[in-house]
Amino acid sequence: MFDKEVWYEILATVRANRLRTFLTAFSVAWGIFILIVLLGSGRGLRNGAEYQFQSDAVNSIWINGGETSKTYGGFQPGRNIQLTNEDFALIRRKESNGYEMTASYDGRSMRTLSYKKENGAFTVRSCMPDHDYLENCKVVAGRFINDLDISGYRKVCVIGEPVRDALFKKENPIGNYLNVEGIPYKVIGVFTDQGRGDNERIYIPVSTAQRAYNGQNNLNVIWMSTGNEGVDGSEAMAKDIRNLLAKKYNFDPTDEDAVNVWNNTIEYVRIMNMLNGIKIFIWIIGIGTLIAGIVGVSNIMMIAVKERTKEIGVRKAIGAPPSSIVSMILQESIMITAIAGFVGLFFGTVVLEIAKNFMPPGDFFRNPEVDVSVAIWSVIVLIISGALAGLFPAMRAARIQPVVALRDE
Repeated sequence: MFDKEVWYEILATVRANRLRTFLTAFSVAWGIFILIVLLGSGRGLRNGAEYQFQSDAVNSIWINGGETSKTYGGFQPGRNIQLTNEDFALIRRKESNGYEMTASYDGRSMRTLSYKKENGAFTVRSCMPDHDYLENCKVVAGRFINDLDISGYRKVCVIGEPVRDALFKKENPIGNYLNVEGIPYKVIGVFTDQGRGDNERIYIPVSTAQRAYNGQNNLNVIWMSTGNEGVDGSEAMAKDIRNLLAKKYNFDPTDEDAVNVWNNTIEYVRIMNMLNGIKIFIWIIGIGTLIAGIVGVSNIMMIAVKERTKEIGVRKAIGAPPSSIVSMILQESIMITAIAGFVGLFFGTVVLEIAKNFMPPGDFFRNPEVDVSVAIWSVIVLIISGALAGLFPAMRAARIQPVVALRDE
């Protein structure tokens, strides 16, 4: 298999047919290059989609009030449905099953914050104690808002790291008071959040926001976890919530404008299924391109065998066994395929690294990359395919009779 003389002959054959060998190798390299780039791009799309969802809990339902658009129960369309604290309690009692829930009343969310001589404009978001779980934020210092803050209407806040860095500089913010347009809030914690823009905010108790900003008992949004419920379970929960509010406010349960119930689980599954479909399509395209390259290798080896018929006849006439003929043809096929495969893998990886390092991360396409194990296995399969591509021409060469071969013109 590793006979030095055989390899000298193979290299001599390659040198004698440089253009043909190059075009054959290029078709194989192009196939693996396209496969790697397509797989990396597919991963970039998936990373972008996961980034969109990582800022919030995937297993969650959002409920927003709206305006009726259908006539129902003697009422004309156009009625405003305003969520309240009572709706929160009703949903928690009937539907939450002990899962995490939060609610928010924001009024005007963007406000001017100041501490000593420093000031800046940041988002002020009111919430409840479970909000850190549903928002996927992590407290890095102090604590998050608790039930006593809600029941006591406490003027406390949890601030994002950018707020801390902008207003408190190197000073520890915990225990200090942050001025929010004339209202002092005691800083009780600092958090970090992977979601875009979610760090540039502070959280205050929803009960405090309702009092401070004339919210009465109104809520802008109610947000709840669906626990371990799958698509069917979460959809049933969303339907029950809509029916519950429809019964209370006397609107058509099919009127989606009256109350918007957004099921994050279904959206996540839908997008992931779409991306899985794209991944399968990418594999089909990539493998199809590889097969075209392998067929090209097989055809070229068939031509090479035809051109070397007389040479093969001489070899067999002087006693060369058929296995040596098969080995020589297979080694040439494997060499071309392996070198071309690794070249395609190298340039495909380089292109992905350039895109990863120089392309600004977007909301829907981030960090294109390919699994190293997938790339290596792709090349291994390619080399095996190259061996199979050379097998049939090699077997044909081994069956050539010396007398017939020597008479070949």
